[in-house]
Amino acid sequence: MVDISTLSIVIAASGVTAAAIYYSLQVRIQTRVRQTDLLMRLYSTWDSLEFQESWHRIYWAEFKDYDDLVQKLGGKRHIGSYVLYFYEEVGALLRDKLIDINLADKLLGNSVRQMWEKVKPIIEEARTRSSDPRLYEHFEYLYNEMRKREQRQ
Repeated sequence: MVDISTLSIVIAASGVTAAAIYYSLQVRIQTRVRQTDLLMRLYSTWDSLEFQESWHRIYWAEFKDYDDLVQKLGGKRHIGSYVLYFYEEVGALLRDKLIDINLADKLLGNSVRQMWEKVKPIIEEARTRSSDPRLYEHFEYLYNEMRKREQRQ
């Protein structure tokens, strides 16, 4: 027969175990909610008229090098920076596992591929000119991760 002290220890241990499991599940849920919220905030930038106009100006421009692109943008370098830094931010967040690649790919995937492939030669030129081989490295990381995900599917 089990005495009362043993029974109370088993009940207490069961309560602690249940609380730990509940807490673990809550942490997972909250992490997922925070990641989704962060990505949706980024998406609201991507979906803005200002971003879309900037994105399309770069994507549809015909240019041969960095200077030609800046000329096609009417000398407004900030248009390029606006678009490229957006993808740079998403890539940095993805690299640090602060956003989920599956949701990022669903929301931004095709635009990441299209823009990277369009501006890759410009970024490589800018890396050489600025002596900064890491320029837009997170954008490149984002592109590579999206391609890996695409190839796995």
